[in-house]
Amino acid sequence: MKNGAWRSSRHLIYSLLGALVSLPETVRADTTEEFVSHYQQAYVQGRDLIPASPTPFDTSSITTRLDLESVTPKAALSGSAFFAADGTIIKLAGVQGCLSTEPLEYASVIATCTIISLAAMTATIGEVQAIAGTAFPCHELGRNSGQPTVRYAECFFMDGDTVRSLSEELIRKGVAFAFRDRAGQPIFPEYARAEQVAREAKAGIWASAHFFHPYGERYRANPTMH
Repeated sequence: MKNGAWRSSRHLIYSLLGALVSLPETVRADTTEEFVSHYQQAYVQGRDLIPASPTPFDTSSITTRLDLESVTPKAALSGSAFFAADGTIIKLAGVQGCLSTEPLEYASVIATCTIISLAAMTATIGEVQAIAGTAFPCHELGRNSGQPTVRYAECFFMDGDTVRSLSEELIRKGVAFAFRDRAGQPIFPEYARAEQVAREAKAGIWASAHFFHPYGERYRANPTMH
């Protein structure tokens, strides 16, 4: 998937740049298209409109009482969430998209980190659907029953005979980060290990020396002044 991801991410970044520039600052959510545009526009400005989970996740449920439901993604809303066909938002529980609006180079394109993260989420969903079908099996870890309903979940797909996590795929590419709790601990330690591998390989946004964990925020070149 690596070469396809590189090409499709670059194409999507160009497409998103053109589309987002033409959007008004305030978009009414009267239609699905306007709803998606509203969330995407806010995200590329560094504002994630999707609320955090009101309660901690019981991550052990994935191994003790796995309950998979088929979910069909319709459009990426952020670097870590998508709009589903049933009208709900799926927020990947184990991953955090980039929230920095500072520019950097990715796939030979200069764009903001938020646009790169959003474009990569869109590209990755498309790539996974191409090899595993349009619907993903997802395990829900919690929900926010507002309007619209947000479901916090981990989603999976089959890559040949291997079960893979959508969250880990984004982290492995270096376009998102392992989600950490308020104490700074990753809720899935294996995702933190995947992040470290991506960072050491300078994958994705890690190729830039100007971005620092946890969520791609710019820091001063002199670490003592951070």
